Amino acid sequence: MKFTMSVAMSPLEQLTELARTAEECGFNSIALPDSLFYAESVAAKYPYTDDGSRFWDAATPWPDPFVAAAAMGAVTNRIRFYPQVLKLGPRNPLLLARQVGSVAVLTGDRFGLGVGLGWSPEESEWCGAPFSDRGARADEAIEILRLVLGGGMVEYPGRFYQFGKLRMSPAPAVPVPIYVGGHSPAGLRRAARLGDGWTSAMMRFEELRETVQTLRRLREEYGRAEEPFEVQAVCVDRFGLDGYRAQAEIGVTDAVTVPWMFYGAGFDAPLRAKQDGIRRFAEDIIDRFQEDK
Repeated sequence: MKFTMSVAMSPLEQLTELARTAEECGFNSIALPDSLFYAESVAAKYPYTDDGSRFWDAATPWPDPFVAAAAMGAVTNRIRFYPQVLKLGPRNPLLLARQVGSVAVLTGDRFGLGVGLGWSPEESEWCGAPFSDRGARADEAIEILRLVLGGGMVEYPGRFYQFGKLRMSPAPAVPVPIYVGGHSPAGLRRAARLGDGWTSAMMRFEELRETVQTLRRLREEYGRAEEPFEVQAVCVDRFGLDGYRAQAEIGVTDAVTVPWMFYGAGFDAPLRAKQDGIRRFAEDIIDRFQEDK
C-alpha cells in the first residue's frame, strides 16, 4: 500500500517545504484540495459531515491545485500529485485539459487527476455552468480529457460539449490517470466504468469495506476486473500500523492521511511541527509497512 499526504488547509507558504519533507520520508503522493470560493450561504448541505456543515471558514486557504502542483513539483523529483478532488462541474473540459496537460508535462508526468461532481450549486452556477445534469456532463468531460490528453488531432460531438478537430501540444508522455470520487451509487458506477481508480472522502472502515466490494462487483460487470485500479481512502476510524494493514487487506491501495495531526499539530500548525509529524509518521508507519513486504 502507498501513502499520500494531504495538504488541505495548510498555509500556502508551507507547501513547498512540506512537499520536500514528504518526498524525503517516502510518501508516494500529495493530495491537493479544491474549492473555488467560500459562499456565505449555500443551497446544499456539505455531504461528508453528520450535520451538513462545512468544517472550514471564509479565511481557510485553498490554492489552485494546478498552481500548487507546479510549485511543489519544481522543488521535488519523485513524489506525485493529484487533486482530491477537482470539481468538474464548474470547469470547461477543454480549458481543464490545457491545465492538466501543462502540469503533467512540467512535473515530468507526476500528476494524476482526481475528479468529482462538486456538491455546491453556487460553485457551478456562479461560474456559468448548470448544476443540473452534472453527472452526465461529468461523463462527457472525462471522455474529453482522455481524448485530448492522448495527443493528436481529435474532435468531440457530445450532447453537452462539442468541438471540431483540434490538438493540444505537448501531450503528456504517459496517460494521466483519472481517479473518480463520489460515494453515491452513480458515483461508484462512474468510477468503475471510467476511472483508473476511486478516491474517497472521509469514511468509516466498515463503510469503506462495503464500498470496495461494490467497486469490485461493478468493475466485473463492466469487464474491467483485470485492469489496474487504485483505491484511495480517507479512513477516519482505523489508524496506526494495524489500522493501515487492515485497510490494505480490504483492498485500499493508497492511504490518504494528514500525518502531523496524529502528533498533536493542527492544520495551522508551524511548519516545523508538521515536518516533525511527517518524519514520525514515516518512522512509525511507512518504514514498518515497507518491512512487511
